Amino acid sequence: MLFSSPRATAPGSGPASATGSASGPAFGPCGSPGRESGPAPVSGFTHGRSRAIELLAGVRHGRIAMSMRALPFLAVARHLVVEGRVVLRMHRGLGFHESCDGSVVAYGADNLDAPASSGEDRWSVQFTGPAEIVRPALDQRELFGPGPSEVNGERFDPVYLRIDPQLARMHTLSYSASP
Repeated sequence: MLFSSPRATAPGSGPASATGSASGPAFGPCGSPGRESGPAPVSGFTHGRSRAIELLAGVRHGRIAMSMRALPFLAVARHLVVEGRVVLRMHRGLGFHESCDGSVVAYGADNLDAPASSGEDRWSVQFTGPAEIVRPALDQRELFGPGPSEVNGERFDPVYLRIDPQLARMHTLSYSASP
């Protein structure tokens, strides 16, 4: 497991990370300590989710939808797909991560800006599920690559969220060579 939660472990359980160090609790594929299996698949969901996750892994950025002060809000984030989950890197200074932590959020990405000459179909994927602030190890953070130097004039200070997709939707747009 690549990422651990910064939240405290249950009393008497002691700290342990996904890699065996003392930096946080071990998390199964759905983010619950010691849980080894994901949610029961919804009919037809497993294949669609797998394909949507596969497509998401092919792009670097997307948008997270959350609620801030009871109003809907979108923010751009860098993402990775890790063990079937979506892990985001955002700027801490904007405070969006605090609205997401412990809440159900939506995350979407697409390839709608791919060059027409690429010949690939256009697609859009959306995931909905609970988000949790996580604290990856240095080598895990490096998987994201370099971040921006500044965000809105502030030095970039990364914070990481993990989304455990409960619902996944994929939409494709196919274009033929003839009008």
